[in-house]
Amino acid sequence: MVFIGREEELRFLEEKYASDKGELIFVYGRRRVGKTETLQRFCRGKDHLFYSCSECTDRDQLNALSRRILEKGGTVSRLVTSFDHWQAVFRAVAEMPSSGKKLLVIDEFPYMVRGNRSIPSILQNLWDTELKNANVMIILCGSAMSFIEKEILAEKNPLYGRATGILKMKPLDFNDAARFFPNSGPEELVTLYSILGGVPYYLAQFDPTVSIEKNVCRQILYRGSVLYHEVELLIRQELREPTLYNSAIEAIALGNTRLNEIYQKTQVDRSKLSVYLKNLIELGLIEREFSVSEKEKQSANVQRGLYRLADHFFRFWYAFVFPNLSELEAGQTESVWRHLIKPRLDWFVSQTFEDICRGYLRRLNHTDRLPFYFPRIGRWWNKTDEIDVMAAEPEGRHFLLGECKYRNTPVSTSDFDRLRAKFTPPAGSEVCYYLFSKSGFTPALKKAAAKENLTLVGLAEVVCR
Repeated sequence: MVFIGREEELRFLEEKYASDKGELIFVYGRRRVGKTETLQRFCRGKDHLFYSCSECTDRDQLNALSRRILEKGGTVSRLVTSFDHWQAVFRAVAEMPSSGKKLLVIDEFPYMVRGNRSIPSILQNLWDTELKNANVMIILCGSAMSFIEKEILAEKNPLYGRATGILKMKPLDFNDAARFFPNSGPEELVTLYSILGGVPYYLAQFDPTVSIEKNVCRQILYRGSVLYHEVELLIRQELREPTLYNSAIEAIALGNTRLNEIYQKTQVDRSKLSVYLKNLIELGLIEREFSVSEKEKQSANVQRGLYRLADHFFRFWYAFVFPNLSELEAGQTESVWRHLIKPRLDWFVSQTFEDICRGYLRRLNHTDRLPFYFPRIGRWWNKTDEIDVMAAEPEGRHFLLGECKYRNTPVSTSDFDRLRAKFTPPAGSEVCYYLFSKSGFTPALKKAAAKENLTLVGLAEVVCR
């Protein structure tokens, strides 16, 4: 699979490798997000041992890693032919031959711990007494996110406080995801990102030389294709009671974003529903969104905020695959695309377009290319109105307001008037406006923009590589 992005993660790992002390790094994230590929890329050109754990007995795991370490050679391999306990295995890492740091990567570390619950304690003791002062770099990697956060990194667990770096890997952003499709136009790129999101494995399944329709039918809708079962496999791997989680996720995908709406749709006990939603947030599958005007105290209230699917592919799957599984199981792939997906695709893509536009503004913000620096850019809403993009200084002297229109007609002055009518800034404050459009802007609006504090941003500029 082609390797794209991850420059920031690789830079972090290289800095740790170049340090003059021992490094114990945790790398984790959901399945398919590219952890193994990133670590393999980091190991290129370095003396290293990359060991992938399997689901096996503790003795078999011990023997397998022992064999790999002894194959590396060095002093210890001349003295012993096998290791009888984990202390000896981890101690031998410091004796591996290397021109730089002694580098050990253990992939799917949770498998090792589930086979022997004492391994974190063994490693913690050796780290405190020997390895932290040795020229070693141990990277522990895993996909079982809740297990790593609650069973390994959490307070009161043996390795708590020992990590010298914790790298939680997230999906690629829009710009990196777009690099998988170098010959696609702006509209096609936005649609592809809306369907696949930023998970490298999902992006790599699509053939950039064929149409979106053929890719969706072949790689997602056809029974037996890899992505057809991907969501169910991930849910079952990470969560018990998948049926109830499916109900909650489907409710959100269908537009039920408030806690009470999700409850009404699922009829799951309220106390349990809050736990399910919290678990889905920890997995990065959903997120709880607050209006940019919300105060921190208000955000702590479980009744406030809106729930939305954070993962684009999950949103697509629950919007179009999950409700139509009976038809797809019967082989009606093209019919599902033609009658149930294609007519609603622009509506589906419009929400992702808003995310992309906010990401565009954040990039400008981080490089001081907006009129003012804003610590937070998001959405705003009250009981009657909603604004796609809002940013405000803490002092309330400067505001940025924006709308994102993913439709087949140009944005007009009436759209601008409606935006201004939704929010009345405090007296004496300064407001800049941004309008984003898939289909351009009317001549009248372009003329008005020259006189107002208004920036017009077309699709090609938002998607600029």
